[in-house]
Amino acid sequence: MKRDNISKTFFNPEEIAAAIAAAPDQVFTDEDSPRTKPGDWDNAITSNSLEELQAKLAERRGRGPNKQPTKQQVAIRYSPEVLAYFKATGAGWQTRIDEVLQDYVKEHRAA
Repeated sequence: MKRDNISKTFFNPEEIAAAIAAAPDQVFTDEDSPRTKPGDWDNAITSNSLEELQAKLAERRGRGPNKQPTKQQVAIRYSPEVLAYFKATGAGWQTRIDEVLQDYVKEHRAA
């Protein structure tokens, strides 16, 4: 069902002029929100079009290569019971699995 005669409320020029006249002359400043300095914008991404912005953002995506890789990324499947147990221990469960496997390797390598 289509609505007819939807009214919109606009400010008239007199109301706008009154609001501007009532506005304070001093700009609000706050210690938690200081003014920016020219150097704050050195790494800003600017563009004139959406396509240009998307291209610039695509260049900056990702974390980049690990500078000192100490681990290798692999896909591995665990039984549901093992996965449920470690996930139930909270954040860091993947690190705990790695620690358990490292202990296993240490014990069995010496034998």
